[in-house]
Amino acid sequence: MTEDTLRYPGTLAVIGGGRMGEAILGGLLKSGVIAADRITVAEPDAARRAVLEAEFSVRVAADGAAALPADTVLFAVKPQVIDDVVSALSGRLGGSLVVSIAAGISCARLEASLPPRTAVVRVMPNTPALVGAGMSVVSGGSEATAEQVELVCGLFASLGEALVLDERYQDAATAISGSGPAYFALVVDALARAGVRQGLARSVAQTLATQTMLGTARLLAETGMHPEALVDGVSSPGGTTIAAVEALEARALRAAFGEAVAAGVKRAKELGS
Repeated sequence: MTEDTLRYPGTLAVIGGGRMGEAILGGLLKSGVIAADRITVAEPDAARRAVLEAEFSVRVAADGAAALPADTVLFAVKPQVIDDVVSALSGRLGGSLVVSIAAGISCARLEASLPPRTAVVRVMPNTPALVGAGMSVVSGGSEATAEQVELVCGLFASLGEALVLDERYQDAATAISGSGPAYFALVVDALARAGVRQGLARSVAQTLATQTMLGTARLLAETGMHPEALVDGVSSPGGTTIAAVEALEARALRAAFGEAVAAGVKRAKELGS
């Protein structure tokens, strides 16, 4: 890989080497959007540093200050600690493009802790980024240019799909796509356990559920079909699907998901305040 082939030839500091930081790092490197020798990961846990260095061949550091300066600084830390982490590094971030994936934390809140005119872009990615199937929502702060927002959107698009939204929609996006992998994993597990109760081996039931979810998602994404049309198309009169769908509706499945998303939005707002 040469500098001419890189879609992002700048340097990147990733502050936080936890699961989400690792997912983003792995996705960026697998996509070829940036070379490993242009990335430094700051992670206080020595065991995690060793894993990241061995797996991705990136530079690692025990603290954020040692990872700077960098053209782009990605904060992949929990919302409960991001204020302290950003404040501690603020003096070294002048001129950097700051990217945060902390749920519920607004660009304005981070800008208040950074040098004047520091560009901040907020992103909500999700863990399928690790296998190139992520969904990321990107919003620019008051100092971020359209070009900077598009640059960040391009980076995260290399992990799957990415779209730019006004920041006021970030909490709702967090509750759907950010938390969504957990919802779908629960559905797969529930279907697999139901299959076991009906006599299937767990591995068989989980394969059936996982591949069916994957195929359905691709069908909806690639055809643009409305979900209700798919339900109607599968539901033969008096058949098995309509009986199963009626059982789910009797348990208020749609309402349960609505309440889950509302709870996620509420929690995101709490974290932001």
